[in-house]
Amino acid sequence: MSDMDVVATAAVQTRDSSDKLADYPFGDAPLGSLLEAGPWRTFRWHLGQKHYSGTYWSVTERAHVIYESRLELARLLYADFDSGVSRILAQPFLMTAVVDGVGRRHIPDFLLLTAAGPVVVDVKPARRLSRPDVAFTFGWSRAVVESRGWRYEVWSEPDAVELENVRFLAGYRRDWLFDPQIIDAVDRAELDGATLAEAFVAVPDVDEPVVRAAVFHLLWSGRLTTDLGRRLGPSHVLRRAA
Repeated sequence: MSDMDVVATAAVQTRDSSDKLADYPFGDAPLGSLLEAGPWRTFRWHLGQKHYSGTYWSVTERAHVIYESRLELARLLYADFDSGVSRILAQPFLMTAVVDGVGRRHIPDFLLLTAAGPVVVDVKPARRLSRPDVAFTFGWSRAVVESRGWRYEVWSEPDAVELENVRFLAGYRRDWLFDPQIIDAVDRAELDGATLAEAFVAVPDVDEPVVRAAVFHLLWSGRLTTDLGRRLGPSHVLRRAA
């Protein structure tokens, strides 16, 4: 069956907070309705389970977002860190299509609303991407998602050092914990081209630990940038975001 035939049969089903279902042809599903849907499925804990499930408080959503594995949590951290992402939905909907004469079902891991448009994300360890069943499911899912002009992403393990840096900065994501006047004072300091060590003492009348936390918050929020490809340290050079 061609991609065109698969797309013609594609549909999406959402579930709201009261467990009410809604069905749409995939190409006609209102984006607003998809963004307001609740998770299609939620995780369960059981003895001996292979996946580490949980909830993450997202500054983007101002609410908790679920994840079903540590790798999904990593993708969630990256989405929350990305200033171009304005919505993050986990387990957003059920996709169905007829492929090779057989009805298929798939629940993507995330739906992101980005500055460049919606992105449907599936998270899978790199070692499993070559499995025929995985490649098959991701193949028809990509055809359906991209038929609407949306982006489809298969995401695997990121660089380990970069992930650790993003995870560290996430500890400074909660903006209500910071004094706005201190954030503004640090933001006004001459930090473009300064090292982290220099930035931590850039506001002499504020205690260094408080300034340090503010600098990390500005890095999380994207107002400052630095090289996250190596472990954060005093010699890291800061840049103002463009």
